[in-house]
Amino acid sequence: MNILLIGGGGREHALAWKISQSPQLSQLYIAPGNPGTAQCGTNIDIKTSDFEALGQFALQRKVDIVVVGPEDPLANGIVDYFASIDELQQIPLIGPSQGGARLESSKDFAKSFMMKYGVPTARYATFGKNEVEQGFAFLSKLKAPYVLKADGLAAGKGVIISENLDEAKTTLNEMLQGKFGKASSKVVIEEYLEGIEVSVFVLTDGTTYKLLPEAKDYKRIDDGDEGPNTGGMGAVSPVPFADKEFMQKVCTRIIEPTLAGLNSEEIPYKGFIFFGLMNCSGEPYVIEYNVRMGDPETEAVMTRLNADLIDLFKGVALGKLHECSCEISPLTAVTVVAVSGGYPGEYESGKIVKTNLILDNSSQLFHAGTKIDAEGKLVTAGGRVFALTALANSIDEAQTKAYQALEQISFDGKYYRHDIGNDLKCQNCRNQEPRQLRRLE
Repeated sequence: MNILLIGGGGREHALAWKISQSPQLSQLYIAPGNPGTAQCGTNIDIKTSDFEALGQFALQRKVDIVVVGPEDPLANGIVDYFASIDELQQIPLIGPSQGGARLESSKDFAKSFMMKYGVPTARYATFGKNEVEQGFAFLSKLKAPYVLKADGLAAGKGVIISENLDEAKTTLNEMLQGKFGKASSKVVIEEYLEGIEVSVFVLTDGTTYKLLPEAKDYKRIDDGDEGPNTGGMGAVSPVPFADKEFMQKVCTRIIEPTLAGLNSEEIPYKGFIFFGLMNCSGEPYVIEYNVRMGDPETEAVMTRLNADLIDLFKGVALGKLHECSCEISPLTAVTVVAVSGGYPGEYESGKIVKTNLILDNSSQLFHAGTKIDAEGKLVTAGGRVFALTALANSIDEAQTKAYQALEQISFDGKYYRHDIGNDLKCQNCRNQEPRQLRRLE
């Protein structure tokens, strides 16, 4: 089969790596891809926003399935575009329609959807530009800290936690006045949930679903969950506290009502759903939906997926996902992200990458922000540069392997956290009261 994968980050490299292992694969194209995805298939210089060029390429190369990696093309209607062109209608896409993508592109829609279909989530209210005073009144009814979210996509920066009421009011006013552009023309104010986070992923054909490995990611830049928020500094899978009892609650209270709601609303949905959850003393609550895989969680999840990804995608396309096998490895994956110095603030790109890395089958290096320069050298090209994933029998062993491998890669300003997974290593982790975390994503 010929597969077109849309995207160019670490998530897409992990997906490309997994797709390339399928015996059903004839050609894998990645648009635009990166130097890492070039090791798995053929990179195509087409922007993720150029739907017409992507469609024409898919026709010319007789693409059988299109896999959409990032959220922006989905939110902007790439699935609907393909469905609107007669010649493209025959090509299935892995990703929801624009209506389904609203689960991520509009936090107000997602919250109202959850409330309507009984999906556990925090109490909330939404306010527009002319409703500042009403927003102040709602904030006054809540206890600190206060959670304020831009309604639309804001590149992962649209959520602010305010520690006191005056600060929250100021933040609300700034957001409604355009702090995040159109994304904050409406602001969702939520009750703060105390607990520990876990990311749960499913692949669905719109009716049935396959549960993928769960993961825990680490958003803060510094050890001990200190410093500014980032796109993600690492991930661990599996998550000790996400045991059979907890995951059964997730399936019956969250995943299945979500799919039932999508069907009730007649919203076509064929693709991934990412459930950002908070474990509040053993009870799962939804913080957010994403309509694609997470990053860097994908770099951990894909290494534990003992399944033919193309076979799963075919099951999605044909509405026969329930017939597909989806085994999960019992091994532990630890992913550590290496970033450019200064990230998530200002940082320099174009730093030459040097490596003495020799990996076995239990470790993988995924490119996130790299490129080949005019002289043919591998250089940095983003804030998050690499994600190194190691598989082993325990978090300790996987950590050791990941950090030893990461030491074999160098570039000016290289930085990474040294504590990814430390908080999950306690023997009684699943029985402990979750510690308080400030969600800034």
